[in-house]
Amino acid sequence: MSEPGYKKLLVWKVADELARKIYFLAKSFPPHEQYGLTSQLRRAGLSVVLNIIEGYSRNGKNEFRQFLRIALGSLAEVEYLIDFALDQGYIKQEDKSELIALRVRCGQLLWKLFRSLD
Repeated sequence: MSEPGYKKLLVWKVADELARKIYFLAKSFPPHEQYGLTSQLRRAGLSVVLNIIEGYSRNGKNEFRQFLRIALGSLAEVEYLIDFALDQGYIKQEDKSELIALRVRCGQLLWKLFRSLD
């Protein structure tokens, strides 16, 4: 069986890496955040990659663009939640820097793909 087409997208690869790193780091968040910050950050990170996949799987450019808009919104949410996690002492500055670098790269690629669908 061949690999799904979305896996060829660089933006998907970066979003997937971001989601996986978020999941890894969120494992160390305090138990009382399980249904709060941990859950919200994980869902936002997954939303980015899942919206790329779902949009790619649609039949039209306009639908794909709509899912990329949602992914961009989720990416903005991820950025705030990373800052919040740092402020709460749940992640280190190095972790934040790594996540933000991935977030920025993902945002650049998402925006470029979004614009290419004009």
